[in-house]
Amino acid sequence: QVQLVESGGGSVQAGGSLRLSCAASGYTYSRVCMGWFRQAPGKEREGVASIDSAGRTKSADSVEGRFTISQDNAKNTLFLQMNNLKPEDTAMYYCAAVPGRYCPPLWPTNFRYWGQGTQVTVSA
Repeated sequence: QVQLVESGGGSVQAGGSLRLSCAASGYTYSRVCMGWFRQAPGKEREGVASIDSAGRTKSADSVEGRFTISQDNAKNTLFLQMNNLKPEDTAMYYCAAVPGRYCPPLWPTNFRYWGQGTQVTVSA
């Protein structure tokens, strides 16, 4: 049973930083793509960033240069370092995973496993 558990969300002022973590367990795939998604109230879930087993990353244009995705393969943990946060970054952030050598496009339908989410709130 694959489990993804996010942590690290919270409330910050604009310009601040947060680091999200996602602890993964229960899967035996040798190659997995991990990703971060977010969903604001009344909006569709959108892709934020992804990383494959070789460390290749993709990021949405809206977070490029501000957010950095990384992973600790030894600890099966995914991270999202978020700097210079803006009010429009306010959303529930989800960790997701899909088996495979390369990451697919950052669409929610391309990812198989999901965490429960962690809330990020950025005030002006």
